[in-house]
Amino acid sequence: MRRKLALLSLLCIAPMLSEPALAAPARSNPVAGLDSNQPIAVNADSFLADLNGETGTYTGNVIVTQGNVRLRADQVKVTAPGGRASKMEATGHVVVDSPSGQAVGDAGIYDVPSQLLHLNGHVVLTKDQNVMRGSALEVAMATGIARLTAGAEPQVAGQPAQPQGRVQALFVPAQKAPAAGNESGANAPKP
Repeated sequence: MRRKLALLSLLCIAPMLSEPALAAPARSNPVAGLDSNQPIAVNADSFLADLNGETGTYTGNVIVTQGNVRLRADQVKVTAPGGRASKMEATGHVVVDSPSGQAVGDAGIYDVPSQLLHLNGHVVLTKDQNVMRGSALEVAMATGIARLTAGAEPQVAGQPAQPQGRVQALFVPAQKAPAAGNESGANAPKP
């Protein structure tokens, strides 16, 4: 009974835990400002623990926050064999907000031991006015290396067609503010 209570406790707080967070001193992740030592807050409409399967599933408007990184999804399932978080699966309208921008996809998996984040299906990355699109994103959280790929995606009604197998990007240069006193052209040189 004690083992099941301990497992239930872990499943309630296990999202986004990683091996370094459990064993290492304070450490910031190079990706998106993730600090694995920050407290983890989980809000959802409901929670279901499968003690025999060693999983916990949060459903309904799930919001997981750690430091300045926030994940939103319709459902988040945490797998914790032996009481240690090993995998977190987010499905349905997955959005990850961080200081480095926003990533959106249909589903995401965070493999805790390898510290690999996978985001799949209609992946859109945004930072200010800059946008990148693809069908799959893989981020190695320990190194900060990210890879965005594109495959054949079906045409979505009302959206522009995306070329097959191509990653798209749009980068908007920062605009300079007009010089003081030069808005009306009054100080412009005369011909």
